[in-house]
Amino acid sequence: MVISGLQKLTLLDYPEHTACTVFTPWCNWRCPFCHNASLVLRPDSQPLIDPEELFAFLRKRHGLLDGVAVTGGEPTLQKDLPDFLRRIKDAGFDVKLDTNGTHPAMLRQILSEGLADYVAMDIKAGWDNYPAVTGTLRPGLEAVEESAGLLMASGVAHEFRTTVVRELHTEADFEDIAQWLRGEKRYFLQSFKDSGDIIHTGFSACSREEMERFLAIVRRAIPDAELRGVD
Repeated sequence: MVISGLQKLTLLDYPEHTACTVFTPWCNWRCPFCHNASLVLRPDSQPLIDPEELFAFLRKRHGLLDGVAVTGGEPTLQKDLPDFLRRIKDAGFDVKLDTNGTHPAMLRQILSEGLADYVAMDIKAGWDNYPAVTGTLRPGLEAVEESAGLLMASGVAHEFRTTVVRELHTEADFEDIAQWLRGEKRYFLQSFKDSGDIIHTGFSACSREEMERFLAIVRRAIPDAELRGVD
């Protein structure tokens, strides 16, 4: 398992958990607003963390941390992800996994073996807007749709989320997403924030008024949808 970063404490990344966050390199998309550009474009520039070092850290955090959030990059690109998650579970910690949904076979294995206690899947845009928002002409939408269906039917705690960027999203995206995720309990529209490490510059967050307008569209089909990270 290749690990390119560790945030030793987070109260935000794993809902209702005190956790640490493990960052993995590489991604098969090039979302222009990606806030972890170094992990995607320059993974070799990031110092590697030996998994044994991580597990030594976790042994010292029993009773202090509830879980481990695994994010990226795109974690499901790593073939030994299931073994890594299993080892975290065996160490006594809950697991939260972030994914873009492009590897449904990997997600199916993780769900079927109970290797994730919570999964957060990105819904990048409405169907027709995926190429622009993911920075690739062939984003693999059938795989994304399959992963979303797996998650909805899994019984595993999960959320879907869309990072909203003024220059990339319109009302049409949220009309499409609302139908796609109709009836889901946990869907979040989260505000874009410039981390200082994004793939392309020139993007901005929507105003609260704009976000509320998008939320109203989504709530026609997803009544419990919420905003996240909006000033």
